[in-house]
Amino acid sequence: MVVTLDEFMKTTSQSKPSAGLSPALVALWYDAHGDWDTAHQVAQDIPDPIGAWVHAYLHRKEGDIDNARYWYRRAAKPECTMSLADEFRDIAQSLIAHP
Repeated sequence: MVVTLDEFMKTTSQSKPSAGLSPALVALWYDAHGDWDTAHQVAQDIPDPIGAWVHAYLHRKEGDIDNARYWYRRAAKPECTMSLADEFRDIAQSLIAHP
């Protein structure tokens, strides 16, 4: 079980996500692992505001700001203006703290 952000980040060097991760953390895992497409596929199958938040981040990373804005609204989150790395950490930390 992942307990800290550092522990989560260490798992991204493995060949597959750790068992027991939430779908949102799995999506972030794939993104950190360099597989945006799989991260996006996982995120779009999460039907709640958490999934929408990860989805927004992924579209922002992709450079599709209009689509990202849509997903931020679905997540009930303000449009993010911090760095992508900081947003990734914020989302991951939130998911780890509140599984």
